[in-house]
Amino acid sequence: MEDEAEIYDGIRARFPLTFGKQSKSQTPLELIHNATRRGGAATTNSNGKPSSSYSTKTTDLPSISSSSKSWLDSLRNPKTRNPNFGDEDGDRPMVGPPRPAQVDSNADEDEGGYAMFGPPRPPPGSGGGDVEDEDGDVMVGPPPPPPGSGESDEDGEMIGPPKPPPGSNLSDSDEDEDDEEQEEEENRYRIPMSNEIVLKGHTKVVSALAIDHSGSRVLSGSYDYSVRMYDFQGMNSRLQSFRQLEPFEGHQVRNLSWSPTADRFLCVTGSAQAKIYDRDGLTLGEFVKGDMYIRDLKNTKGHISGLTWGEWHPKTKETILTSSEDGSLRIWDVNDFKSQKQVIKPKLARPARVPVTTCTWDREGKCIAGGIGDGSIQIWNLKPGWGSRPDIYVEKGHSDDITALKFSSDGRILLSRSFDGSLKVWDLRQMKSTLKMFEDLPNHYAQTNIAFSPDEQLFLTGISIERESTTGGLLCFFDRAKLELVSKVGISPTCSVVQCAWHPKLNQIFATSGDKSQGGTHILYDPTLSERGALVCVARAPRKKSVDDFEAKPVIHNPHALPLFRDQPSRKRQREKILKDPMKSHKPELPMTGPGFGGRIGTSQGSLLTQYLLKQGGMIKETWMDEDPREAILKYADVAAKDPKFIAPAYASTQPEPVFAKSDSEDEEK
Repeated sequence: MEDEAEIYDGIRARFPLTFGKQSKSQTPLELIHNATRRGGAATTNSNGKPSSSYSTKTTDLPSISSSSKSWLDSLRNPKTRNPNFGDEDGDRPMVGPPRPAQVDSNADEDEGGYAMFGPPRPPPGSGGGDVEDEDGDVMVGPPPPPPGSGESDEDGEMIGPPKPPPGSNLSDSDEDEDDEEQEEEENRYRIPMSNEIVLKGHTKVVSALAIDHSGSRVLSGSYDYSVRMYDFQGMNSRLQSFRQLEPFEGHQVRNLSWSPTADRFLCVTGSAQAKIYDRDGLTLGEFVKGDMYIRDLKNTKGHISGLTWGEWHPKTKETILTSSEDGSLRIWDVNDFKSQKQVIKPKLARPARVPVTTCTWDREGKCIAGGIGDGSIQIWNLKPGWGSRPDIYVEKGHSDDITALKFSSDGRILLSRSFDGSLKVWDLRQMKSTLKMFEDLPNHYAQTNIAFSPDEQLFLTGISIERESTTGGLLCFFDRAKLELVSKVGISPTCSVVQCAWHPKLNQIFATSGDKSQGGTHILYDPTLSERGALVCVARAPRKKSVDDFEAKPVIHNPHALPLFRDQPSRKRQREKILKDPMKSHKPELPMTGPGFGGRIGTSQGSLLTQYLLKQGGMIKETWMDEDPREAILKYADVAAKDPKFIAPAYASTQPEPVFAKSDSEDEEK
């Protein structure tokens, strides 16, 4: 007994004190993820039928092994779960491996009567040394697993997850086999789209999206002229942005791009000047605008028209690329906002200013592709002495403006998206013809882009809503190897899908959508496949308000609120109020009652400046308009004769009595 106690204590000392205790239930987290689960009707496969793995009849998650499925089913359905995956009462599900069975306390002394934690004890009689088998030989290594878990045959030992129970309808009929094959075909891509959250805040369509390389911060730009910044680590389940910017007043946000080190980001708007912000949203500078009166674009210091696209160099943190409606592409140095490093003028059939609708780098930053307004695709290789002459020129790539270009990481495939409702796959070694063209993909936004999956087996793009369409905004997935449509995922029934991204570290899919009145960023994820990101913020409840958060609002006494100091309402509001009144709006103007009243001179007496000055000087009396002019003059006749002041004193000595000239009009008439 002493030897057994020593062995038990030695084994128990290797494990922490908390080992074997009942862990906290994960039911609240499961309820949270169940609340964000997507409906099955929104997902269809390539044949247009609802996907079996996302239909409303089943709740299985995609791309999960059978043991994981049984564990998840045991969490969701406590009554039908495996007894090994719960406590004794069957009320609370236990997460993790099953607990070891406890030994009966009434057992004999050989069994020990203790509850065993950790690996199984050595058989009795080993004396704390090497374990001997039945033949008496010394056995080296861990003890063999207990019997009763066979795998190879009925009497052998089984390694791995338990076999499915009999009667599980795995091979009952051909229809079940077809469903399984179809589900395996769909699940082999491992698309994380069982759950969904929406980052809201914009009032118009979200046209720009950028996720940093670590997956902690998300940028979204919109047609409402604003940029919103989201942080998964500091965001709770309310999904609110921590900062809002307005890069350029009155200009739509067209693209956002993080630097390779994710310490700064580029913001491209409809103005001619791109801006650089740091990670916290503080402005670091904006690039200079060119002279619009210079004809040659190579002689201007910057763009002279609105920008259409811009991307940061994938490897160099000091270099960015922009394209503009002025018909040029420019490479900039972030450390110098006053001038650009290189100006690229695309090849045109005839001299004109054709806008460059989009541009992009390849993965190594050694190649540039541009989509021109005439439908051509032009590619330049960055090499010593290179200029504006393209190395690859596709004259008629699309019949309408190109909205996005995307290189594959191996540099073999180029994807192009256009307003003509198509997505084309190009082989960079043979650009004369397309490998595949996918049609019936409506596109009404100049920022609709293309994205690859992390392993680049799939590529995806968004679809805009048409007036006669009943499908809504979709996200289409295509197989790169087979060049066929794999799945269509419904994002919004009333809004178009513009930009999309599949983050490799988070394994979550981002899709922006919106219309003229609303906009949001949809995040698709899977609790079993995705990491961090949406999983972090969804499970974080908002902080409850405490007593310290209470603030008493002070009473502000405004002296201008008194009638003595209150401003009179503006005449504009009075006129608008009168126009709305049916009686006052039809009342004719009052007639003029005399000079200076009711109209021309003024509505009040003495409204003119001259009248005001004369009245203040005492030269105008209030009764002068009511008197007879002749009587008013004659009343001063006696005073003028006795005490002349002006003309009479000058002739007092020479002409004491005035002699007036007689009129000659009578003589002329005679």
